[in-house]
Amino acid sequence: MTDTEIVAIREAAAIDDCFEAFHALRPHLDRDALMAQILRQFAQGYRVLALRHGGQIESVAGYRHVEFLAWGKIIYIDDLSTVPGARQRGQARQLLDAIVAEARAAACVAVHLDSGYARQAAHRLYLRYGFVLSSHHFALSLAD
Repeated sequence: MTDTEIVAIREAAAIDDCFEAFHALRPHLDRDALMAQILRQFAQGYRVLALRHGGQIESVAGYRHVEFLAWGKIIYIDDLSTVPGARQRGQARQLLDAIVAEARAAACVAVHLDSGYARQAAHRLYLRYGFVLSSHHFALSLAD
């Protein structure tokens, strides 16, 4: 893959360039809602890495450094997404490599993520990468 770079997204203007990649995973968010949500999450320690190919953002990863009693110091990946036309090119793996390198540099003990049951292609990637299915995630909706 040529003309490819991974960039840290830190500014509001750059979030807009990531919209299509985020929207592929989070279609319930329109452009304005996504921008507002990410800006709120930035204030909570959320970080974004984006893979730019040919001048376009094709893949994104949103994550945070956190500590848990159960797991210790980890990086938790909230979002990992690639636009449909760019899938199966190894871009998500490149973002995972960058996050794992960051986790090692920060002395984290692990990288965690959750993935919806229906995302079987993503599950194959995570399992091939070395992630293990270690728990069930339960959620209680409080929305009316």
